[in-house]
Amino acid sequence: MAELRYRAGNVRNPGVHKIGIIALGSHLENHGPALPIDTDAKIGAHIAFQASLRCGAKFLGVIFPAYELDEIDHGVHVSLDTLKENVIETLNSAKKFLDIEKVVIVNSHGGNLPLMTELWEIEDKTDLSIIFNNKIISTEGPHAGSGELSMGKVLGILNEDELKNQADVNKYVEVGLHGFKQARENDPNIEEGARDVEENGVYVDEEYGQQLFNLAIDTVIFDVEKLLDF
Repeated sequence: MAELRYRAGNVRNPGVHKIGIIALGSHLENHGPALPIDTDAKIGAHIAFQASLRCGAKFLGVIFPAYELDEIDHGVHVSLDTLKENVIETLNSAKKFLDIEKVVIVNSHGGNLPLMTELWEIEDKTDLSIIFNNKIISTEGPHAGSGELSMGKVLGILNEDELKNQADVNKYVEVGLHGFKQARENDPNIEEGARDVEENGVYVDEEYGQQLFNLAIDTVIFDVEKLLDF
């Protein structure tokens, strides 16, 4: 068997080879007319990939399925148990083939948040140390709003011809989650985001989009550093 050069390339610490970074988004949900249905997956993958480039940890790709609350029907999602099983299977595969011991999960879809309550079981069934990074969800603002539009501009996935229609929340009810009454009643954050889009509309600011990415990438790298010390 070949002796691998673990110090080769842009690697801050050879210990990062035991750490993987994987994105968890959503591939099949509406984001208004200006953004594609796999916006969350592309945002999460970009953050995970850029963080791996900067610190040398292994980029493990993207989890395919995603979960969403029943009261938010804006795409195709799976049950929380199905998502959990898929995450366990994927991480066990990475552990087997890539000698992974620790993982940062970069979550870029708000509907996946309940998975955090299942993290102990995922760690138990994979024997991995896991950090669930949720920074982009806590900073990007309303669903399909200005934050995601601005990041979409950075990624080149934005249809700027449709920007004038993005804030038509009566037609595109998923923007700001405007049309999901029960979800708005249940969650003050969702209500705040919906009102923001209704009252202020949306905008695109490429510099703002890059700032959001930089902040998220920095926090993932910080999580990798925490795992190196653990």
